[in-house]
Amino acid sequence: MANMIGAFFGKGADSRNVFSGLRIAESKFFEKHLNQHDVIYIDFSRVSKNCGSYCEYIERIQDGLYGDLAAAYPALDADSEEALWDTFQKIFDRTGKSFVFILDEWDALFHLPFVSEKEKQEYLLFLKNLFKDQIYAELVYMTGVLPITKYSSGSELNMFLEYDMATKIKYSEYFGFLDCEVDTLYRTYRETTPQPKITREDLHSWYDGYHTAAGLRIYNPRSVVCALTDNQLANYWTSSGPYDEIFYYIRGNIDAVRDDMALMTAGERTASRIRSYAAASMELKTREEIFSAMVVYGLLTYEDGYVFIPNKELMSQFQELLMTKDSLGYVHRLAEPLPGLLHRME
Repeated sequence: MANMIGAFFGKGADSRNVFSGLRIAESKFFEKHLNQHDVIYIDFSRVSKNCGSYCEYIERIQDGLYGDLAAAYPALDADSEEALWDTFQKIFDRTGKSFVFILDEWDALFHLPFVSEKEKQEYLLFLKNLFKDQIYAELVYMTGVLPITKYSSGSELNMFLEYDMATKIKYSEYFGFLDCEVDTLYRTYRETTPQPKITREDLHSWYDGYHTAAGLRIYNPRSVVCALTDNQLANYWTSSGPYDEIFYYIRGNIDAVRDDMALMTAGERTASRIRSYAAASMELKTREEIFSAMVVYGLLTYEDGYVFIPNKELMSQFQELLMTKDSLGYVHRLAEPLPGLLHRME
């Protein structure tokens, strides 16, 4: 998504052939904005080699920006000793140029082991100084999983509007593929794939089932594309950050969710309230916090006051968890097959 927005707005390359055949070309603003903007793109998940401190991390970003600005505006005589926001302001004052900023994985810093709590606050102040009430920032688009509202106290980053699919209606249909979009992809798959092995119902049962705040059901887009490309149903699900194992969410309070886990792996739903900000916490203590984080990261889905496992792809993730974590007690023992049982079933 971030790369697509950069390709549309940015002057760096002519992307008309990419977008002219798409629905965006029908917009009255298409010609006004296509490749007409100076774009600053920052991927906060990229860390320099042997980076071991917040200073090294943030200096790499700032040095890169100073270098790009000096190359684009050689007459400006950009001074790396001055604040970055002052440099952008100087460019605007002298040229009238504003910028579109695209910040990919803005929250990656919060997962880095060498960043202290104090430095996290310094990072938020850096973002505030760079963007809050700055006339040179025409648009700032940020992607990430952790909610800003959890980290930003007072008015630090209140200039941003946040959207997620679990609690916000607006834009929720864009977090995954809708049925009609999967229908289109499936027709192409049937027309171009020798000996197609996947049915339309397979895609529904394996990768559908995520519920949005608007009441829509959406598919995991990456998994749909991978399955149709490979011509094979499989578990393509991935997560990001330090949350790659489902067990991370429940290890702090196994007793609170053990019974719910047994119900959900049996295909049932369990009542729970969703708190979107809870996903930012590194210590998930209550049942609601645990399930809220799992919904935000796509491990569970939420509808009408209930959380549940959305599809076969995620069910396999949970079953693998139950097979490997004996700390889940009786749930683990229920999932563990008796010797010879699988052989007899086959």
